[in-house]
Amino acid sequence: MTIEKRTIVVTGATGGLGAVLTRQLAARGADLVLLDRDAERLTSLTSDLLLSEERFLTRSVDLLNPAETRQAAEAALARFGHIDALLHLVGGWTGGKTLLEAPAEDLTFMLSQHIWTSFNVVQAFVPHLVANGWGRVVMITSPYAANPAAKGGPYAIGKAGQETLILTLAQELKGTGVTANLLQAKTIDVKHEKVTAPTPQNAGWTTPEEISAAVLYLLSDEAGTINGAKIPLFGG
Repeated sequence: MTIEKRTIVVTGATGGLGAVLTRQLAARGADLVLLDRDAERLTSLTSDLLLSEERFLTRSVDLLNPAETRQAAEAALARFGHIDALLHLVGGWTGGKTLLEAPAEDLTFMLSQHIWTSFNVVQAFVPHLVANGWGRVVMITSPYAANPAAKGGPYAIGKAGQETLILTLAQELKGTGVTANLLQAKTIDVKHEKVTAPTPQNAGWTTPEEISAAVLYLLSDEAGTINGAKIPLFGG
């Protein structure tokens, strides 16, 4: 398995998962397109990676803006000549209210974070993967998309929409050499609490390193037959 010289797009690159995954990809020789809204955090991230400038491109971009998202894709193509993978890590959560209590803004926020950003990056980047005849699309979702919890409606609705988007994309990509898959996590355990302070509640949480390991496998040639999968990473 090798991803050396593959051009990999990581959205939400400076987040708790994004930063860990970016370091893993850099160590394995990938060329990186790192997207985030926070330009300062992007600068800090790339400084820590100690990569030569020809191996990465950073863009501060609002993924809710289709034009900005397409411009980022065009910049990546101009820099590297090809795009091989899209790892969309942008997410977020809001909840704690019943559907009868939740303001409309909560649902709008979740639809924006999970569906609209996904839709925009798919339209901007996936045509370039298809043009290669090889590519990988990976997004992070949640078991709550199919089995929602009380007082988590807006989040579950957003994640359900994101899942439907990617599963539809997987069907449409059949025969192209490009796959689209989902990794399911209940909670991303950035602080490694399930190790340092284990409880029955956090036993099913997933560390960034565990998610990164699954992503790295899906990026491999050996994973080319996996398409349209929802892979659970919350066994506990």
